[in-house]
Amino acid sequence: MASTLPLITSRNLWKLSPLQKPVQSWVETLAQVEDKKVGLVDLHPKIFAVSPRLDILAKNVYWQHQYKKIDYRWVPTRAEMPGRNKKPWQQKGLGKARHGSRLSPQWMHGGVAHGPRGPKSYFFMEGFYQRIAGLTTALTVKFHQNDLHIVDSLDIPTENFQYMEQLINERFWGPSVLFVDDTDMMPFNITAACSKIKGLTLMPTYGLNVYSMLKHNTLVLTTKSLDKLEENLLYYLHHSQFRNSPFIKKVA
Repeated sequence: MASTLPLITSRNLWKLSPLQKPVQSWVETLAQVEDKKVGLVDLHPKIFAVSPRLDILAKNVYWQHQYKKIDYRWVPTRAEMPGRNKKPWQQKGLGKARHGSRLSPQWMHGGVAHGPRGPKSYFFMEGFYQRIAGLTTALTVKFHQNDLHIVDSLDIPTENFQYMEQLINERFWGPSVLFVDDTDMMPFNITAACSKIKGLTLMPTYGLNVYSMLKHNTLVLTTKSLDKLEENLLYYLHHSQFRNSPFIKKVA
């Protein structure tokens, strides 16, 4: 009788030290509602088993909040207020304080000193290795909290959104799920089903970021996106052009 056990998928992990052992994860399928395991896959420990750095996660989330923030507040100065810029009274002789204009900030309906002068951009670029370490830390946290799932593909048998609701409830994936594939041309059925359910997001591998991973309860990667993700991260972690560059801010 043929064995019903899942197949073990052994991958050639690049830059794996002989002293390091890969971590393993189940490979699931979306072809049926039940949680069926179709195999085991090796994961690189430098990406999915690093020491968690919560400070780096916080820095990446702050950067993603700030780099797209624009302050549009604007208030007029004394020179930009409408009206005549004249003295309220003569300089001397009346026993009053000396004033040069009724448009000064101390007068009612006068201009504002040191007020916001938008639009002001808060954009800044986080250090390169801070961003790489943020991705590896977020992936490690998701994996060890059992919130990372590997699937063979994003193909589902129907475009009915109720199928996805049943699948997510059956597997306890939570109210928000991030599906990641190696291309931005997603299968039609899962695209149509996810468009009708709030909290489900489809994203290509090149768009994966720390904030999106932490925002969703569950992260679902396809085997192809896993290969591309590991390939890109390991390249930047080991390539001498990036590792030895004096212009790249490294993680302390």
